[in-house]
Amino acid sequence: MNRREGEGCPRRNADAVQDRDASADPSSPVIAAFKVFQQELDTKHDKYERLVKISRDVTIESKRTIFLLHRVTSVPNAEDILNEADVKLDAVRQKIGQIAEELRGEDIFQFHRAFTAGIQEYVEAVSFLHYIRHRNLISLEEINASLVFMRTEKGSAEALQPGGQVLTFQVTPSDYLLGVADLTGELMRMCISSVGNGDIDTPFQLSQFLRQIHDGFSYIGNTGPYEVSKKLHTLRQSLGKVEDACYALRVRGSEIPKHMLADVFSSRTTLLDPEEGVV
Repeated sequence: MNRREGEGCPRRNADAVQDRDASADPSSPVIAAFKVFQQELDTKHDKYERLVKISRDVTIESKRTIFLLHRVTSVPNAEDILNEADVKLDAVRQKIGQIAEELRGEDIFQFHRAFTAGIQEYVEAVSFLHYIRHRNLISLEEINASLVFMRTEKGSAEALQPGGQVLTFQVTPSDYLLGVADLTGELMRMCISSVGNGDIDTPFQLSQFLRQIHDGFSYIGNTGPYEVSKKLHTLRQSLGKVEDACYALRVRGSEIPKHMLADVFSSRTTLLDPEEGVV
């Protein structure tokens, strides 16, 4: 049976490719166009990697701020903790200013996956701080209002000052929703800490607040981003644990010493079926 020319001769094919590459005219418009494409792709890849690194720093510092805020339930003067958290979040905003500088003149959605994790963690941290101070949910507009920077001559973004070129960063609605969904887990942990310190009022406040967040996410349903529907299950778990704790406090709170409330709460939350969620 006849074989097609060149088939089964990898060395001959490789030599043909080398000869063709050697004979390519460097001044050819096609070669020049592909060199431009190569440069554009390399530039985009380098920018993407820089955004990933900045986003990682934003995530780390935001998590540290959240860990710090959990101490407010166990210290006599919570204002010192809140002021320290403000300082940490200011440093995080400077990192976000670097993201804004990298995205200047670019399509944000081409690089969104590079920094979305960091922005979600920042939303979680800043909304946690806002809730502790004001007992309500920070809005997307309030978050974006604090992400306004001044571009310096060195190409870096600093806090807004009179004069200079203004640079802004806009948190997308999906990142805001995902950050708020993660906030519910931190509020559930805050509820546990509050019970352990003998505070029986905070769990009921948190239960009402989490129910309002759950109702808001229920309105979105399956019309929102795919990630939101995935995190809705975790939100329901957090709400179920807090409501279960409130039930235990309401029914047996007068029978249990305050120093034992945390143990009872922990044992009851482990009995909650993770597949049941909330009706």
